[in-house]
Amino acid sequence: MNVEGKEYHALWFENDAIRFIDQRKLPYTFEFYTAHTVDACVFAIKDMVVRGAPAIGVAAAYGMVLGQKDSDGAADKLRKTRPTAYDLFYSIKYMTDGVANGKDALTLANTYAKTIINKCRRIGEHGERLIGDGATILTHCNAGALATVDYGTALAPLRNAHKKKKKMFVFVDETRPRLQGMLTAWELEQEGINYALIADNAAGHFMKKGEIDVVITGADRIAKNGDVANKIGTYEKAVLAKENDIPFYVAAPISTFDNALQCGEEIVIEQRKRDEVLQVNDCDIMPGWINVKNPAFDITPAKYITGYITEKGIEKC
Repeated sequence: MNVEGKEYHALWFENDAIRFIDQRKLPYTFEFYTAHTVDACVFAIKDMVVRGAPAIGVAAAYGMVLGQKDSDGAADKLRKTRPTAYDLFYSIKYMTDGVANGKDALTLANTYAKTIINKCRRIGEHGERLIGDGATILTHCNAGALATVDYGTALAPLRNAHKKKKKMFVFVDETRPRLQGMLTAWELEQEGINYALIADNAAGHFMKKGEIDVVITGADRIAKNGDVANKIGTYEKAVLAKENDIPFYVAAPISTFDNALQCGEEIVIEQRKRDEVLQVNDCDIMPGWINVKNPAFDITPAKYITGYITEKGIEKC
């Protein structure tokens, strides 16, 4: 991604440490977080310094480099960080299998990161043809370069369409409670793509008015039958899109597909801490005595999904 004329990845390995763009601070300040140990990498994943399934997978791969003296211990700690995102487990297996076969850990992790970046680039190339000139697109959560190291999944087709001079307008769900829509807005601002941030519960209003042509989201895990786990609120958008005859696409690399699970009901839904709902940027927006349930993800059944945009092309549901 380009920030003030300089190109950055969401994370990278440098001087025996992982460097992250600190997504907790965006879009107010552009700062970095450095992880010198496995425990620091675990914190970065759990506390959402880094977020987005592909980027979490890359973080875990580099975490395995930091913990290579005790690879089993490192793998165990990293697996416990976020239960829903499949890329996390995919990348740890990639690293443990590679090291067991005598390969260098850092070389493996760098290769994994480059592979994810290239997959997202190809997702953008394939998905671009879904974006007509003058299209209006709705997206939910952040599935841009911040979530995938570079290019993005849901945002990659938009970036490609923009480069081809297609006109478009993006409706960006704010995505409570962590407000990842701000990150999407920040990325689109950097790219010069027209957008507007909307409240999550405004999406149906714009769909009913005929102001949205297509919905594109990312994914954290996709079961064998095509059911998708993605940020909480995705299911609602898919149902609304179906009701209003709007195509709904999921963009994700093959590493997000978990064929060991037959359907979405088998996917573990992460339950996160109550303060994420009661606070914004450490400021109370509700009294602390209020009871809270905070599932981080929901399941969108395959019947609501028009197709999947992967590095191999667009697969119809």
